[in-house]
Amino acid sequence: MKVVLSVQSIKFPLTGIGRYTYELTRHLPQVANVETLRFYTGEAFIDSIPEPNTLAEEPERPMAVGAFQRFKRFVAKSQTVVDVYRFLKARTEGSPFAGLDDHVYHGTNFYVPRFPGASVVTLHDLSVFTMPQFHPRERVSYLGREVEASMKRARRIITDSDYIKGEIVSHFGFPEERISVAKLACGEEFHPRGPEEIAGLLSTYGLTYGAYTLYAGTIEPRKNLANLIEAYGRLPLSIREARPLVLVGYKGWNNAEILKKIDQGTREGWIKYLGYVPADHLPPLLSGAGLFAFPSWYEGFGLPVLEAMASGVPVLTSPLSCIPEVGGDAVHYAHPDDLPRMTEFLEQGLFDESWRQKAIAGGLKRATGFSWKRCAEDTVQAYRLALGHA
Repeated sequence: MKVVLSVQSIKFPLTGIGRYTYELTRHLPQVANVETLRFYTGEAFIDSIPEPNTLAEEPERPMAVGAFQRFKRFVAKSQTVVDVYRFLKARTEGSPFAGLDDHVYHGTNFYVPRFPGASVVTLHDLSVFTMPQFHPRERVSYLGREVEASMKRARRIITDSDYIKGEIVSHFGFPEERISVAKLACGEEFHPRGPEEIAGLLSTYGLTYGAYTLYAGTIEPRKNLANLIEAYGRLPLSIREARPLVLVGYKGWNNAEILKKIDQGTREGWIKYLGYVPADHLPPLLSGAGLFAFPSWYEGFGLPVLEAMASGVPVLTSPLSCIPEVGGDAVHYAHPDDLPRMTEFLEQGLFDESWRQKAIAGGLKRATGFSWKRCAEDTVQAYRLALGHA
């Protein structure tokens, strides 16, 4: 089997889709029948993928935005420019693939170009269609059209969860038998750590082992941080001061009100917003938390929940979208707008040792059911089906 893998989403430090694509580059060569694996950046083929530790860590994103990045943001918001870009890309994108009729092209990030052989596309979620209020308008317009075009070109769709598979069927009427599910995993760097192992790193952030609640993700409305902060604010001040809410992640979009709440909690001494942290700091920060809170409105998989369970940390999360496929019965679920229940579970997650130990053991066991090896094997099976092999 000969495969062309789209690697355009691999940008360091790795997050989300970039991590997924990077792990496929590592694990696909280990799966039987993959004879050739070529990497395509969207503009050219490359021989190899850099390792994360060979590249300098990216500084906090708001500080890294220079004139070129601001120009790209302006262009992305101009629908006319986007349309011209799509037209020109459509005129030129076929030429790199001449002679590759016997290959499978895998678009790992919602998009496949015109390709002479079989093509497969990974759709990680349908939130631009089902929850457009959680995205910038220009993203909804552009990505919506690209997804529909890619679905017409692809012989097969891969998705991260059974929930998203069901959404694709119900929203588009796409044949269920042409959709494969390849569930994600987390890296080996996410594992339990003792207090002495990470005391030095925690001290640099002013944190105490087991004495904080962690959220990791983008600061944007879909993640439901406003309600998490409100629910945390209902805990007694003495608890909040002793067990602060620690937020890690880039500033996303439409977050002015969330940032106001963060600023207020910071002034009151019970919120710590760390912003971007180096990639190798996140696993220790996660394993040192007393509780992981992730009350998102919608996810395509919910990888942070899996990373927390693998790190031996109890989890409070949302029962919506695909998240129960990851958490199973090892986590606490509170509806994103059920503030009283969220507050109740926050307190229980921090102080109820009986539940905590049960959740830690259950989470560690459940996390073993996910692996990048299995994800790669399921992906190759999707390739086989796209080629018409049983």
